[in-house]
Amino acid sequence: MKRKTSHVPKFGNWENDDVPYTAYFDHARKEKPKGGHARFNPNDPEENPEAFIGATNRVVHHKPLESEAPNHYHHSNSSSSHANEPARRSHGHRTRHHRSGSGASAGHMTTSESGGSVSDIIKGQGRHTASTAHDHHHHRTTSIPKFGAWDVNDPRSGDGFTVIFEKLKEEKTNVTSIVPCSKEHQKIYQEWFNVADSDGDRRITGNDATKFFSMSTLSRTELKQVWALADTKRQGFLGLTEFITAMQLVSLAQAGHELTPEILKSSVVKEDLPLPVMKGLDTLVAKTKAPPTHTQTQPDPYGIVQPQPTQWYPSKSVKKLPLNAVTSIIDGLKRLYTEKLKPLEVAYRFNDFVSPLLTSSDFDAKPMVMLLGQYSTGKTTFIKHMLKCDYPGAHIGPEPTTDRFVVVMSGPDERSIPGNTIAVQADMPFSGLTSFGGSFLSKFQCSQMPHPLLDEITFVDTPGVLSGEKQRTQRSYDFTGVISWFAAKCDLILLLFDPHKLDISDEFKRVISSLRGHDDKIRVVLNKADQVDTQQLMRVYGALMWSLGKVLNSPEVSRVYIGSFNDKPVKESALGPMGQELFEKEQDDLLADLVDIPKKACDRRINEFVKRARAAKMHAYIISHLKKEMPAMMGKAKTQQRLIDNLEDEFAKVQREFHLPPGDFPNVEHFREVLNGYSIDKFEKLKPKLIQGVDDMLGYEIPELLKKFRNPYD
Repeated sequence: MKRKTSHVPKFGNWENDDVPYTAYFDHARKEKPKGGHARFNPNDPEENPEAFIGATNRVVHHKPLESEAPNHYHHSNSSSSHANEPARRSHGHRTRHHRSGSGASAGHMTTSESGGSVSDIIKGQGRHTASTAHDHHHHRTTSIPKFGAWDVNDPRSGDGFTVIFEKLKEEKTNVTSIVPCSKEHQKIYQEWFNVADSDGDRRITGNDATKFFSMSTLSRTELKQVWALADTKRQGFLGLTEFITAMQLVSLAQAGHELTPEILKSSVVKEDLPLPVMKGLDTLVAKTKAPPTHTQTQPDPYGIVQPQPTQWYPSKSVKKLPLNAVTSIIDGLKRLYTEKLKPLEVAYRFNDFVSPLLTSSDFDAKPMVMLLGQYSTGKTTFIKHMLKCDYPGAHIGPEPTTDRFVVVMSGPDERSIPGNTIAVQADMPFSGLTSFGGSFLSKFQCSQMPHPLLDEITFVDTPGVLSGEKQRTQRSYDFTGVISWFAAKCDLILLLFDPHKLDISDEFKRVISSLRGHDDKIRVVLNKADQVDTQQLMRVYGALMWSLGKVLNSPEVSRVYIGSFNDKPVKESALGPMGQELFEKEQDDLLADLVDIPKKACDRRINEFVKRARAAKMHAYIISHLKKEMPAMMGKAKTQQRLIDNLEDEFAKVQREFHLPPGDFPNVEHFREVLNGYSIDKFEKLKPKLIQGVDDMLGYEIPELLKKFRNPYD
């Protein structure tokens, strides 16, 4: 029987297939030229052991530049390989591998690893075909990462690692304002920012601004307008980007221009906008310039001593601030929640009945927009239309395609993160989703991609609401509960309807009912409206309003946006020129709503915080009332069952006792369902000190916080 020859990866030029690994590498090492005839690889531990002394105790994390990432090697089935193909990655310069859904092996490179498209990868493979069949040398050619200006004959001509990373740090810290700004001006504004930032927290607050902007000699009215236009998000402070915008506005005001919201988009703004005149600033800059810091040095393999920075990336703040320091409205809300509201929530188990406890990431999260609707109403297409491209994991079709909750957010590269992974990351605001179990987390994912819109807004794509028993039986998690959780976190909720699917099923009605308490966030979108003519569109609009009137228990008329939110042109033949004009105006109105989301994000955080505080107070009143109704000794089980069965009556008693509005009480059925799992006798009695703390927070501390971080020139 013929012996089967095992497949051996082919390194270099093989003379036959029976050469073992050890023999090949030993032979290659022996034939390796000595002295100065071979290239010196500073990244090889065997050739340069001094550079790796203590390397096990120092781990440096950094992200390789796309243009500097070395090409990966690929296994080939051809009879000969290439001797000049780099077979070793440089030390400390590894690229992260992502597993693809197609089952690609770990040895192959994905698109996200290369930083380009598949066609770029194919083109890149052609660069490593320099070897010919006449090359019979078995010695290894070392591969040195090519940084900076490079000379093939002199490997020492490349820039050192520290020089490259210093350049990378400088590129990352270069920020751009709303108005074009030259790099020279950016450096000057950075120096000015450091002068104005008296406490080193990387934020220009009201006190910092009044002292610094006074050097511009502008009037208080003009400076008030400068702050209002620069602090567009109403955060109560100016970051570096907002500071540059403020300085450019000061320059325009000094030139005699009237400061209006439209001036930043007008023709008077140019990239060569002169620096504003700040009296006495040059003296302050000269005084505050710190002396050169002593840097650590390490031996360079090329014999050149290069500075070794103590930090790879700039820290958020120059000096550490105490934990209770408040430098913005969001920081103030965090402190108030930790000191005043959270103890009340923990004491009466608010997190089990209403909403999970908040984390720091919940306050710092970007604004979110959730899309809801029945299947194939254009939810995923709407996100694609906004981004002008597909997001990772997007599926579009006439059948129910999106079978999971997908959070589309900004990231360094295009990738999909599973739900179980994203739910345990402390810097993500999704830790509360773990309460819905592994069944839901397996149907939850996060799609990240670099996009300017995603730097400001996060989209939440949801599965289409099914009809009949499929909605309840085929989903092994609480669908309406998840929707309610996201509704509390989102800043805007878009309900999408198809003109051919206007019927609101009982399942969809339950989903809409779970949005109770968030009516101000809901926007209704009649999508794909160009599929019907003008007369049919009028009837469809009337039918939709009639259906919504039965579901949304509100006397106000809901705002309905009409349009076709996809990349295809509007069918003018069906609607005529007036219909096309209507679609354009409706789309502009909806886009204006989306643009306002980042500007209103801070106000929305305050609104949600106050709403949560009042809900926690009401929950404490209900729980303490039920505790008070329990007997001291006998008949506890019987009394608890009676209280649960007559929960509506108990709510009415609480309302009359504490003079609470009836519309703010929680859903009775949901409260009863959760209460069945607890022993009422174990709950806490009413603690007036906790209630008084929340009352003081709502009546005094939050208004003082807003007053502290409002426009300093008011």
